[in-house]
Amino acid sequence: MMAIEIREPGGPEVLAPVTRAVPRPEAGEILIRMLAAGVNGPDVLQRKGFYAPPPGASDIPGLEVAGEVVAVGSGVTRFQVGDLVCALVTGGGYAEFAVAHENATMPIPKGLSVVEAAAMPETFMTVWLNLFRRGGFKAGESVLIHGGASGIGTTATMLAKAFGASKIITTAGSEAHREASLRLGADLSINHREADFVEEVKRFTDGQGIDVILDIIAGDYLARNFEAAAMNGRIVQVSALKGAAKDFNIWPLMHKQLTHIGSTLRPRSYEDKASIIRDLQQHVWPLFEAGAVKPLICRTFPLGEARLAHELIDSSRHIGKIVLVADN
Repeated sequence: MMAIEIREPGGPEVLAPVTRAVPRPEAGEILIRMLAAGVNGPDVLQRKGFYAPPPGASDIPGLEVAGEVVAVGSGVTRFQVGDLVCALVTGGGYAEFAVAHENATMPIPKGLSVVEAAAMPETFMTVWLNLFRRGGFKAGESVLIHGGASGIGTTATMLAKAFGASKIITTAGSEAHREASLRLGADLSINHREADFVEEVKRFTDGQGIDVILDIIAGDYLARNFEAAAMNGRIVQVSALKGAAKDFNIWPLMHKQLTHIGSTLRPRSYEDKASIIRDLQQHVWPLFEAGAVKPLICRTFPLGEARLAHELIDSSRHIGKIVLVADN
């Protein structure tokens, strides 16, 4: 099969098409003929050498796929050959065939195309886990979402809107991103290159601050999130595009009785992933079927042009998800 290999840590040019053996599904696993595969921030971090695959995972990048089941391992009961599915994988998505555990696999929801389904597992599971479960978001609360035009940001905006957020504020890096975020349901989108998001949040909330903050940035945003948060606010860290925080004042964390937590999805157990999928099927599938929510697709690229897909994601010009599609 054709797969995309990371030759060495670096820029998009290190992604190279290679020939690999088709993997075999082991007990509890299924083999998927890839029709589409999502491109995500963790793929970029892995390409740069900052996010190694967990032990036993494929070194091929790619964390979510959609396609047809072509083989099943022993003990698999939920899927059979010929099923159309989408799955969260620990690696191996950028390939013509990928192995997934059945507990991290789901039927393609009604209302989604194969391309949309490939853009769903990583972002929707991440947002559900962090905004709803760990962040404890509930209807009537306010939300601040950093990176409002990203895959995580667009997903979080749509779900916060669908589940009754009182105020949705996003940050964005351009006017086009800001306008797109507003169209998705944000009440206020702040161009962080032109305005200070802490000042804008305080102005928009009459000084009260935000109940739940979903952050993919880190760096100096940690201290600024503490300033923007409301009393008893929760800050959930799901990535760190600006790296580690250096100096920040911890007193607002204590004075406001804030909670700052973080998590990653990739190394979680298959039991945890299955539990998140059950939540999505109960609460989010009806939104897919009604056409109320769906992954926002920016652009697709053939699998063999993964380098171009990474050039686009590195440029930060994209709005929503970038998806690789099978060359044939």
